Amino acid sequence: MAKKIILALLILILIIFCGILFLGNDSVDIYIDGENITVETHTFSSIDAQGLNEAICDYTLNVMNDTDSDVATYKNGVGDLCKRYGLEDAEINLDSSIGHDQIPVLIHVDGTSMLPTLQDGQTALVNKTHNVHVGDIVVAESDEYGGIIKRIDEINENGIHLVSDNKAISYEYINGELYEIKGISTWVDVSDINGVVIQY
Repeated sequence: MAKKIILALLILILIIFCGILFLGNDSVDIYIDGENITVETHTFSSIDAQGLNEAICDYTLNVMNDTDSDVATYKNGVGDLCKRYGLEDAEINLDSSIGHDQIPVLIHVDGTSMLPTLQDGQTALVNKTHNVHVGDIVVAESDEYGGIIKRIDEINENGIHLVSDNKAISYEYINGELYEIKGISTWVDVSDINGVVIQY
């Protein structure tokens, strides 16, 4: 009889110990392929996991279009969402079609300024990062031109000079005046870079 009580107590202690281990390991697994986002929340807490997952998906879509965001700010934002839903110390695991702790974004090329490299209407895969180098093709937000996709030809501290690959020059009459039409050449700040094109 005493052996059965001791065995029952050991099993109870083991169950409690395992429960403590699992309860202390809340996690959120996020997978991004450039267009689609999958979120799974693992917790024994009684929270609205579906609501949290949907909030993270909405937040992720906003981050994909925000030039100021990177992986660190993204994970901090997801952590803040978790806290709002009652997960204080959730482990955030970000995986993607381009690797661990990377944010891929699919974009559609609009225009011919990057010919012959990029065609009008084609899709390109962008790695959301501010880590850029001369020669990279980047997506950026320009005060002068709005959203653009251009090649970096010079970096001066935080200043990034962007140019079009298409060097063709044409002329067009607009309201009786002759205008020279050529590719964009402009400076942006590194914080205006939304990411680097890695596949097209």
